[in-house]
Amino acid sequence: MRNVAIVLAGGNGSRMNSKIKKQYLQIGNYPVLWYSLRTFQNSPWIDEIVLVCGAGEIKRCRDQFVDQYGLSKIGKIVAGGRERYHSVYEGLKAAENCDNVLIHDGARPFISEEILNRIFDTLKQCPACVTGMPVKDTIKIGSTDGYVEQTLPREKLWLIQTPQSFSYSLIRQAYDELIRREKEAETQNDVERKITDDAMVVETILQTPVKLIKGSYDNIKITTPEDLVLAKTLADRYR
Repeated sequence: MRNVAIVLAGGNGSRMNSKIKKQYLQIGNYPVLWYSLRTFQNSPWIDEIVLVCGAGEIKRCRDQFVDQYGLSKIGKIVAGGRERYHSVYEGLKAAENCDNVLIHDGARPFISEEILNRIFDTLKQCPACVTGMPVKDTIKIGSTDGYVEQTLPREKLWLIQTPQSFSYSLIRQAYDELIRREKEAETQNDVERKITDDAMVVETILQTPVKLIKGSYDNIKITTPEDLVLAKTLADRYR
């Protein structure tokens, strides 16, 4: 089986209040993006990494992550698209001729080999799975004027993470259909509002069930300055 990790690294990181994009911010001696790329590089499960970055950052990524850090599994570096799902599609097109694909946000530095083991054990039985963790807090739906409308059953709620993992043929079929529908739509807004993650594409377009598997509470996404502070306390475990 040939397995490819698609790592998305094209975000602007507007909520970081930084001139440096969040994936290039330092955690210790390395940029955020290095940590997940290094995990995929060292994993015996992963045959190739496809790195999806901003259109003007392809050379920078190759110089830094391939040449400087020696991450030889990065086989392709491609430019992303306008929205996240467009970037995923570019990654999928670059990852042809594989059996399974993992789609991962480069702003989540702390994935582990244990998570990858659970992913590939699951992919042996079902073609679609997502990592996540059960929520710790009570979740309520609020009204537009700030009142509680509903309290959700906590035992059924998960915080979804990445990697989100699929057989290549399944996720490619789903995204091909998504992009076809987008091109036929009068506006793109309806499509954009509905798509929040890759599993949702498979769930809604192909009506394929997606298996939940445990990730880690360490598998945080760097979004705000507070996340970067937390990441610096976690980094020693993942160097």
